[in-house]
Amino acid sequence: MPSVSSAVSDSAVSDSARSTPPSLWRDAGFRRLWAGQTASQLGEQTGLVVLPLFAVLTLHATAGQLGVLRAVGQAPILLLSLFVGAWVDGWRTRTVMVLADAGRTVALGAAAVAGCFGWLGLPALLGIAFAVGALSVFFDVAYQACLVRLVRRDQLVRGNSALEGSRSAAQIGGPALGGALVSLLSAPIAAASSALFFALSFLSIRRIPRAERTPERLDAPPTVLRQIREGVRFVVGDTALRTVCLASAAFQLFFAAVMTVYLLFLPRELHLSGTAVGLALAATGPGALLGSVLAAHLPQRFGYGPVLVAAAALGDGVFLCVPALHGSSAATVATLLASNFVFGAGGQLVNVAVMAVRQAATPDDMQGRVAATITCVGMGLSPLGSLLGGLLAEEWGLRTSLLVTAAGMVLSPVVIAASPLARLGRTLPVAREAPPAAEGDGVRTRGA
Repeated sequence: MPSVSSAVSDSAVSDSARSTPPSLWRDAGFRRLWAGQTASQLGEQTGLVVLPLFAVLTLHATAGQLGVLRAVGQAPILLLSLFVGAWVDGWRTRTVMVLADAGRTVALGAAAVAGCFGWLGLPALLGIAFAVGALSVFFDVAYQACLVRLVRRDQLVRGNSALEGSRSAAQIGGPALGGALVSLLSAPIAAASSALFFALSFLSIRRIPRAERTPERLDAPPTVLRQIREGVRFVVGDTALRTVCLASAAFQLFFAAVMTVYLLFLPRELHLSGTAVGLALAATGPGALLGSVLAAHLPQRFGYGPVLVAAAALGDGVFLCVPALHGSSAATVATLLASNFVFGAGGQLVNVAVMAVRQAATPDDMQGRVAATITCVGMGLSPLGSLLGGLLAEEWGLRTSLLVTAAGMVLSPVVIAASPLARLGRTLPVAREAPPAAEGDGVRTRGA
């Protein structure tokens, strides 16, 4: 069955012959978005391992300090997402992504230089983590909105599958590269590699050739707060989007807690080296690559709802086996590789399906605000999760804390299973009009 949403008109379906899968790759704009997003994800995945491992292995950070470091890097999601979403909806996403890449290149380049001179202590790491996190919010919201502006809605599943596949490739190479560079060379070299990836993303994104479909500029544009309010009201009023938001919140809260404990559990409880930690995390990548491939077929065969429930339950539940591991034997490493592979496959299948549902259910000129609202409510809880993970690790020990936080991740598939989203069939939802603005809110944006 073709992956065409019910929101697409009959005329658009009849034109699909001109948009066969190869034509998407012949589109220079999409290719450069894909290449830039791939490089950006490599930079993010490398950096996510480099900064925590530098803190743990070189600065001998405690569980609480590691929790603070991760929380500081994630705090911009909560503080900035809603404002970034409103801002992105009125600007060309290419410009936003280029500036974010340039800023992250400078921040991590400064980290590399500071590390070479021995200045890269915990305060510097905190500042760099916050800056990179803030700029990543801009990039992530912009690239999600950019795809909708560059391709037609009947190409969203293929486009998302390709972009998520690139993130899978980054998850394969990024953690392993970051862990190996920190362990074998130095943190400055590892930071410099992340900066290089962001520079490559900058060069690719800035060469996207065609103009985007951007909202009309109005003589009396609405205020940012009113735009934010419209985005929140739209998500709350849509059953599918509301469920995605709540499930994302449950997952991100406990996943952040799990990862804080996990990054301590592997080197300190299982006595794994930095390279082994990076390889274990990198196993998520091949699984995610498989998940991207499956996401292009399974929802059209079994329905989006059943696939979401099954994939989330399998991917999130697999972490429950990790606390039972002991020692650094080959069997332990193999189990970690297998569990991360399953987590990556299930998680990526959920990511692609959820992204397609969200984009199809959202009008073009609200893509940034809806993405930012879901990101803020979901990933905005990540700092709290990181602090929770650090606190539990200090109070209850690493093994018990990992079991409790892993059990919390299972709340996400429970939320999906209990909602109408679980019954969504093989067609994507129709994008509905945003609710009318309250009287006195001012001039509405086009299509909102």
